[in-house]
Order: sequence, then C-alpha cells, then structure tokens
Amino acid sequence: MPTINVDGKQIETTEMGYLVNAEDWSEDLATKIAALEKLELTQRHWDVINHLRDEFFNNGGNQPTTRKLVKFFEKLWGEKIDAKVLYDLFPGNPSKQGGRISGLPESRRKGGY
Repeated sequence: MPTINVDGKQIETTEMGYLVNAEDWSEDLATKIAALEKLELTQRHWDVINHLRDEFFNNGGNQPTTRKLVKFFEKLWGEKIDAKVLYDLFPGNPSKQGGRISGLPESRRKGGY
C-alpha cells in the first residue's frame, strides 16, 4: 500500500489515495495530501473539509453529494454558488477529492451530483 510521510510517520493509504485508518488524519496530513494533488488549501477548502468530516463522523457516515454541498455552502457563505465553485476548489470532484483530503473512506454511492 502507498504511504505518505508526515512528521516522520508513514501513513498508509489505499491505491486510490484514501486513508487506511481514519484516525491517522490531521490537518498537516490534509495539507500534504492536497499538495500532492497540486492544491493549496484556502479557508474555503477548510470549510468544505471540516463540513465533510462533520457530516461523516457526526451524521452516521453521511457523505454529501455535490448538490447538497452547494446548498449547504450557499447558506454558510451567504452567496449564490453553483457546482463550478466547488469544482474550482476540488477539481477532482468536491465530494470525492474533498473526502480523500478530509481523511474519509472512499464513497461507494453511485450517481447523483
């Protein structure tokens, strides 16, 4: 399995880059994964990451679709947005790439956006 080195610790990931152990996640690791994916995390990235983690760990493993993320962040950010805004943040898919950086397991849901 591939690993990511963070602060001298080897963190195991799956072939698709998701964490093997969700407990290994840290903000430093998220920053490292994002850098490997050519992303520099802004406050809006962290808003999405924190929301994805909150939904997963405090809402029964929920992994929101992009459509639900758009609705949530329209309210949080107080502006009209569309999926493009989230794809500009996470070009590899806001819920999937965002979930990987958030330390969540790979989503198994099909369809939807």
